[in-house]
Amino acid sequence: MKAVAEIFTMGPGNKDHHPALRCAVGVFVPLITLTLIGRLDLAVFASFGAFTGIYGRNEPHSVRFRSQLRAGGFMLFIILLATMTARLADVWGIENVAYSWLLTAATTLVAGVCSVVVAAWRLRPGGSLFHIFAFAAIASIPAQPPLGEALLVAVGTTVLCLAIGMSARVVRSHRSPWKRPPRIRHTPAERRAIWLEGGGYLVAAGLAGTIATLVGERLGFGHTYWAMVAAVVPLVGHSTRHRVSRGIQRIAGTVLGLVLLAGILWLNPAPWAMVLVIAVCQFGAEMFIARQYLVAQVFVTPLALFATLLAAPVDPALLLRDRIVETVIGASVGVAVVLAPALWRRSRARQHAL
Repeated sequence: MKAVAEIFTMGPGNKDHHPALRCAVGVFVPLITLTLIGRLDLAVFASFGAFTGIYGRNEPHSVRFRSQLRAGGFMLFIILLATMTARLADVWGIENVAYSWLLTAATTLVAGVCSVVVAAWRLRPGGSLFHIFAFAAIASIPAQPPLGEALLVAVGTTVLCLAIGMSARVVRSHRSPWKRPPRIRHTPAERRAIWLEGGGYLVAAGLAGTIATLVGERLGFGHTYWAMVAAVVPLVGHSTRHRVSRGIQRIAGTVLGLVLLAGILWLNPAPWAMVLVIAVCQFGAEMFIARQYLVAQVFVTPLALFATLLAAPVDPALLLRDRIVETVIGASVGVAVVLAPALWRRSRARQHAL
């Protein structure tokens, strides 16, 4: 019941409009540019390059620059790895069912490894959710654009977000002292926690991806990586109750977000209007992501699906169906992975008591 109560609790604000505006501008500028030059096939590379701006939201400028530089560079590596995976699979003739399983296995590995790297660098937000999403979404594109153009857009967007992150230094009163960030050191206990967390991401993503792929083969669902993304959402949190609450909010927020998305799609917006909606949703997501995850998820859902529609137009009804099914599968798996250790400890305690 406490987990349910958290759904209706709004956390305090912390000048959230500042990072929200930075993130919105960071995604809007490259996407509207691609729209104007008629290259929306590159939109997904700009969208994931713009994830650079999500990191270091409330850190001093010197620490933010290090965080965003590391996060942006690492995301570029994931983008390159994803597009090379798709290209090599095409060269080797791996298609359909075989590629679905290959993608599930590769994304599972990305989930675990990226979680460890992000934790080792103490990046915030933590976890590998964005890396799972970026890798699987790009690797799922059937017709990959020219490699040089794709990387140019991703790198250009990353550099733009780095510049936006430092833009406040133009105003003297908004500058924070520029000091060399202290070296990150971990205690043995922290290192153990990092590897255990990476294992949790590996299990949650792998299990959700396997179930979603099996269900997709039988019932004709697609976008199985959405289940893997949803599965790692409950793994972020300071307590079991908070993590379970995030899983519940993921499902509820997705449902409400799909209702909002259906209403927008009913208006049949032009590409430039879709880009504007993406920017507004990015702003809304960053405004509430640290305060109320359910509200943030209402914005995240149309944000993610519009990015997908820009890159590869498909039947919106299928997207809506796949999104809710995969989210329910993934969030349920994530909650189960969170509860399993607690249930195991209780079971062991009862056995010892007897």
